Amino acid sequence: MDHFNPLFMLSGFFVGLLVGQTGMGGGSLMTPILVLFFGIHPATAVGTDLLYASATKTAGTLVHGLNKTVDWRIVGRLAVGSVPATIVTLVAISHYDISGPTSGRVIGLVLGVMLLLTALSLIFRRPFLALVSPLLDRVSPRQAARLTVITGVILGGLVTLSSVGAGALGVTALLMLYPRVPMAVIVGSDIAHAVPLTLVAGLGHWWLGSVDWPLLTSLLSGSIPGIVLGSYLSAHIPDAVLRPILAVTLIVVGSRLVF
Repeated sequence: MDHFNPLFMLSGFFVGLLVGQTGMGGGSLMTPILVLFFGIHPATAVGTDLLYASATKTAGTLVHGLNKTVDWRIVGRLAVGSVPATIVTLVAISHYDISGPTSGRVIGLVLGVMLLLTALSLIFRRPFLALVSPLLDRVSPRQAARLTVITGVILGGLVTLSSVGAGALGVTALLMLYPRVPMAVIVGSDIAHAVPLTLVAGLGHWWLGSVDWPLLTSLLSGSIPGIVLGSYLSAHIPDAVLRPILAVTLIVVGSRLVF
């Protein structure tokens, strides 16, 4: 594999473009693209994408941090749950042949299910939040803190196995637990939490031998200009148009992986 494969660079640019426009879609699109279109083993696709996500979201965290749109208390609570869960998940899967065909099918199935859940969260987020908001109004700040840690535990396990969920699912969970926090802070906090989560998970996959460094280099060389361009275009393309397109894409890809 060449260090700067044009097709991988183009894929990185395409995904970076969507991330810049919508703030999500990185792991949800990159991993299935690698699996379905390039025939990369699911474990290698997940491990490489996790480090790809940690690099791209570090840049996003820097921007949100400078704009003061990160609530570091929320980030800390999520990380208290997600980082130990990630380590436990890595230790658990280290006992199996992660590069074997059986592990590939299991990871592919988990990935497909996560893509479908992400698509549902994009489509039904508003009515779902409206439905559960009366119940969540009764949650005290202390209970919200505990539930945030539990959310981190769940995200840690799922993201380590599939590289998907830290974006759309994380934002949905935070909107439920912190309805009075501005949306920009919710998004910024979710992106900031994704950095330690994907970094620890990615390094764990590297330890397991499921990271392709030349592939990672190619993806990053395309995604950086894609994110810049996507961020610029986000002011000109309505989110109401992009979100349904992304959701439909995830349903199609997720269904193919599951069925």
